[in-house]
Amino acid sequence: MNSRLKEYFNKNTEAAPIAVFRIFFGVMMLLSIVRFWSYGWIDKLYIQPKFFFSYYGFDFIKPIGGYTYLVFIICGLSAIFVAIGFKYRIAIITFFLSFTYIELMDKTTYLNHYYFISILSFLMIFLPANAYYSVDAKKNDNSFQFIPRWSIDAIKLLLGIVYFYAGIAKLNSDWLIKAMPLKIWLPSKYDVPLLGDLMQQEWIHYLFSYTGALYDITIPFLLLYRRTRMVAFILVVVFHALTRVLFPIGMFPYIMIISTLIFFSANFHHKVLAAISNVFRINKEVFDTEKTFSLASIQHKIIINTLSLFFIIQLLLPFRYLLYPGELFWTEEGYRFSWRVMLMEKAGYANFKIVDSGTGKRFYIDNDDFLTPFQQKQMATQPDFILQYAQYLKKHFEREGHQNVQVFVESYVALNGRLSSPYIDPNIDLGTQKESLKHKTWIIPFKDEIKGL
Repeated sequence: MNSRLKEYFNKNTEAAPIAVFRIFFGVMMLLSIVRFWSYGWIDKLYIQPKFFFSYYGFDFIKPIGGYTYLVFIICGLSAIFVAIGFKYRIAIITFFLSFTYIELMDKTTYLNHYYFISILSFLMIFLPANAYYSVDAKKNDNSFQFIPRWSIDAIKLLLGIVYFYAGIAKLNSDWLIKAMPLKIWLPSKYDVPLLGDLMQQEWIHYLFSYTGALYDITIPFLLLYRRTRMVAFILVVVFHALTRVLFPIGMFPYIMIISTLIFFSANFHHKVLAAISNVFRINKEVFDTEKTFSLASIQHKIIINTLSLFFIIQLLLPFRYLLYPGELFWTEEGYRFSWRVMLMEKAGYANFKIVDSGTGKRFYIDNDDFLTPFQQKQMATQPDFILQYAQYLKKHFEREGHQNVQVFVESYVALNGRLSSPYIDPNIDLGTQKESLKHKTWIIPFKDEIKGL
């Protein structure tokens, strides 16, 4: 086994695929930043709100007022440098840190594909993505046409994990037996040209449910196999184009389409680079040196060990929900960072009550005074949001001079078309509860069962 691993890690391959990946990654990230800015979302999501929901352990990461724009500028500039391969190592580290900072500023905006970009950019720190067809290679007159095979396989593995885990997450009774939540979402797409009428048909809801699960589970393997690769890529384009039309998920479909090009042969990527060279009048031949990139023994060992740990975490982290009792979709303990994409529709109501434990006097909170509508929507269905908001309210009213402040909540949540049910124990003073990785015992148990992984 060790000899096979050693043999594998000594194999080399063409660097063209990772060069194309680096270019497209940088361009897509720049477009994402520009899009986010142009829609006014920086101001709406990170400047206007009075309160921000932080991730556990990252309370110190907050928006920094008007300087938040500077973080986006740094992120956009680093994306450009990544694309052209200029000061690549510094650029990709800067991009990873700035993008992840943006992601961690407020978990209200959490999306699986933001997490994907963060861990992908972290992975790229350790890859020689600038060895070929980059400003660094040209400037230093040190282009490498061949790189270690594992450099490209690492990206393929991460993409495979994302797809496969998203697929097995769909193997649950709500998705397969009830076609939920697609049965809720798709009928609202009545105005989509050509497809609007079909979206009203129940058989379409089930078709999308089953084909979606089958697609996610099988697509990594179809992309790996040369004979099915082209068909698989066509499926990738159709699938993500359709999801882009039906659901407001931003740049993610385009990012996934571009990312899957890494599975194609080096000849294909050389043609892509030749096309880019023609447009920008770049002499591609200066990069075709036949030289092979290699790492010093100690560097190679450190990188391989680091990436091994990275992938072990990626393989295990989505299953941390098994450490918690109760229904995952209900409690959401262990739900994030697990590639559970578009699996549930939750609607909630949370009415907070402030009580003076000494006098018994009480009053109710108007959430509009503290939260934006988007924050309220996210808060009402997620226990850690509810707890964090309750503790904020306690501190706020203590600063206002109130004594013996207790915080209670009357909360109801509807999950995947079910009737609304009590969510948080209304008799628990949330002001006394502390956030931790432990199970939140004050979540009222789910009254139904969702079978599956």
